[in-house]
Amino acid sequence: MATADPKKKKKKRKKKESLEHKRNRILVALGIFAVVYALDELGTLTAAFGTPGDIYASFALFLVPFLIAGYDVLQKAFSNIRRGKAFDESFLMAVATIGAFAMVFFPDTDPHMAEGAAVMLFYQVGELFQAYAVGKSRKSISAMMDIAPDYANVEQPDGTLEQVFPDDIAVGTVIVVKPGERVPIDGVIVEGETQLDTAALTGESVPRPAKSGDDIISGCINMTGLIHVRTTKSFGESTVARILELVENASEKKARTENFITRFARIYTPAVTGAAAVLALGGGLVTGAWSDWILRGLTFLVVSCPCALVISVPLSFFGGIGGASKLGVLIKGSNYLETLADVDTVVFDKTGTLTNGTFSVVAVHPEAGYTEQSLLEVAALAESFSDHPIAQSVRAAYQGELDPKRVSDSANDAGHGVTATIDGKHVVVGNAKMLAAAGIDVPNCEVVGTILHVLVDGVYAGHIVIADTVKADAEQTIRDLHAAGVKRTVMLTGDREEVAASVAKQLSLDEFHAQLLPGDKVERVEALLAAESGKGKLAFVGDGINDAPVLTRADVGIAMGAMGSDAAIEAADVVLMDDKPSNISRAIRVARKTMSIVWQNIIFALGIKLLILVLAALGIANMWLAVFGDVGVAIIAILNAMRAMGVKNL
Repeated sequence: MATADPKKKKKKRKKKESLEHKRNRILVALGIFAVVYALDELGTLTAAFGTPGDIYASFALFLVPFLIAGYDVLQKAFSNIRRGKAFDESFLMAVATIGAFAMVFFPDTDPHMAEGAAVMLFYQVGELFQAYAVGKSRKSISAMMDIAPDYANVEQPDGTLEQVFPDDIAVGTVIVVKPGERVPIDGVIVEGETQLDTAALTGESVPRPAKSGDDIISGCINMTGLIHVRTTKSFGESTVARILELVENASEKKARTENFITRFARIYTPAVTGAAAVLALGGGLVTGAWSDWILRGLTFLVVSCPCALVISVPLSFFGGIGGASKLGVLIKGSNYLETLADVDTVVFDKTGTLTNGTFSVVAVHPEAGYTEQSLLEVAALAESFSDHPIAQSVRAAYQGELDPKRVSDSANDAGHGVTATIDGKHVVVGNAKMLAAAGIDVPNCEVVGTILHVLVDGVYAGHIVIADTVKADAEQTIRDLHAAGVKRTVMLTGDREEVAASVAKQLSLDEFHAQLLPGDKVERVEALLAAESGKGKLAFVGDGINDAPVLTRADVGIAMGAMGSDAAIEAADVVLMDDKPSNISRAIRVARKTMSIVWQNIIFALGIKLLILVLAALGIANMWLAVFGDVGVAIIAILNAMRAMGVKNL
């Protein structure tokens, strides 16, 4: 059996051990710190070493937990200095904490070794919180990575199954998927039937039935029956491979806000370092109270560390993308998540997006003594030799068995209908033009769709209405979008005006445009984009290959992933892994919640830090308040960022 690369497993295990080791190291340092702090506060050090010996004993004892907890921070700071990249949070922590210990050279002031050790300890506690939060937000995305299959079963001539790497399977090969196994490659079921668990792809917990002739996508879990699948794509082009590629590349596309924070930190860090130096040196030169002003400068440095921003903002976006993936929505980068939050116009393609994209009988109106079933039987027999989608829908609607032997002299009049002799009777099934040619005036029908009129031996027997049915959750989708703050919903379609009008009315769309070619759709979208004002953005939702140009042109392109074309999925910025348009509104709510959390963290972190920076410059804030201003703010911001992963009530 093919297995995952052991080097990858080893690497992953090593990382986990490193985090555990760091946690244990910090716990040991915290224990030692607590003991030393108690000895210092209870006067034990003074009693044992006298004055000023107690200060030097305190220096030596507090240095132990400081080095145990923070040696890696000091190493990183000195390494960055050597590489010419000094100004980061490690540098600020190193300078501030070493400076606090250096206050031992001013024995006339209160000792600050405890604060120096505490700053490093709590900074490392904040780093642990960050590691935990990132690990938690990665889980939903890591679950996606677990959909990658290890092998495919290929049946040998002697009936045995050989496990082969999916990459080595040629298109057209018949593979066997046993119950409990993951489908490795996209294909068509040629034998067997089963229930499929698609939760990892779509977020849908209800199993989907699948039988011979059904398309099947990789990444699903075969739950009940043994199935044989003929592959229709190579592994590299299959659904699971495309999803993995999207997930792996998502972190590379950063939002404007995320890029701003990165640029801000590069300017901010050296600026506050310089300000701290000016504060310490300037105050010391003017007043001569060097110890007081150096302490103010060190406190200023601790507070100014930007880790709350540089950790929580990317973590918020990461959590939002991970939360969306739980809903079966793949967002290709935080830049698209940010844009999605500003969407106020959603434009839909009709077929396959708001409608199912398959014809079905929606009404049967019999006349001349026929019943619905007898009229369907005549039409189904007449259409029994046709592969046209309309013929297939008529046969599917008839519930009884069809005997082709009852049919003779079947003929097809392309674009109009069919004629046949059934049980010796001449039958015509076609549109109004075909019956008009036979001298029959057909009645009007209020039901919108393609109408098949049935004539039996010159007698009008009734008509059957066939239409592309609206998806079950399409109407709710439009209501949810308006509730989520979307101002305008628009439908674009190449279908007839009356069909488009019927769908638009049923769904309560704000506007629609019919009989459009692919190029016309692009023009319509560009006109809608030109009408956008302020921060408003336009999203286009489609599933067909002819939607790719429009998906690319929109501010955010959303593709229906499960049944959508490869071109549409490639061109889109957001992919819905099931075909439920209702997830569009949920994705928008995830995006808006994420951006709200991002700005909460930015305003909270900068506001608290600015306040404590002013207090530090005035000599009011002490090192303990500085610890809260840095580590406390960072932990609160991280915990707030983790809320972006919560999508249960969206």
